[in-house]
Amino acid sequence: MKQPIRPYGDRKDDGVIQLSFVLPVPASEKAKEAAATVAKKLGLSHVLVACMEKAGEDYSFCVVYGRTHMQLDYAAIEVPTVVHRKHGFDELNEVIQRDVGRRIVVVGACIGTDSHTTGIDAIMNMKGFAGDYGLERYPLFRAINLGSQVEPAALVARAKAENADAVLVSKVVTQRDVHKEDARALLDIARAEGIFEKTLFLFGGPRVDHKTALELGFDAGFGPGTKPSDVANYIYYRLLERAGKAPPPQQTAHGTQDATVAGTGEKLGDTL
Repeated sequence: MKQPIRPYGDRKDDGVIQLSFVLPVPASEKAKEAAATVAKKLGLSHVLVACMEKAGEDYSFCVVYGRTHMQLDYAAIEVPTVVHRKHGFDELNEVIQRDVGRRIVVVGACIGTDSHTTGIDAIMNMKGFAGDYGLERYPLFRAINLGSQVEPAALVARAKAENADAVLVSKVVTQRDVHKEDARALLDIARAEGIFEKTLFLFGGPRVDHKTALELGFDAGFGPGTKPSDVANYIYYRLLERAGKAPPPQQTAHGTQDATVAGTGEKLGDTL
């Protein structure tokens, strides 16, 4: 069934949107008209330049409102997402011991010249994020956090030396798509070193989502708000998938449910 939607600002379906941009001219009445013209050439009507401020010598920052007649079918949009059953801390350690039979080795780093460790630390460090334990806290994970400004070749070399099950890549800096460039370089090196096919590669950062990660060649992508347990459960289920082992159906108050492989939509168990 179709689900047509339009953006709105004041009233539902009025099509009002807000744009902000910088023009390389001093703030003035002429600059305001230039900003309005930009919006009109983008196809907007009922244009209003709500704000214009100096943004440096000979530059002006503009906030413009306008109305679009565009609408889209929300039901037709398909976006890949990471989907899996989620175990709690103690339960996940138990099922890893039962189904994997050893510690899972994970190597992570913030690669390239990026010096931001907030993301990789939130997932890897013992304290974790938002009350959710990091991978270092799990007895059945061996988490190796290489920190920031790690060259892709160095990360691949360490992952190969540790015989890692998964590699976690974090990128915060995204100017000129440097996060994608560094990510592609890492996977190219992983292929050359012969670990790409046997290792899970996960990509995370504020401008990363699952769709972007898949397009780059990663197994999964995790954006803002991801908790360590999300990553831990994903790795567990993907390792089972790669080993051809189906976990037992999940017990519920109404019987059992089948589990779903993270990010693939494939069924792992039989529904009873």
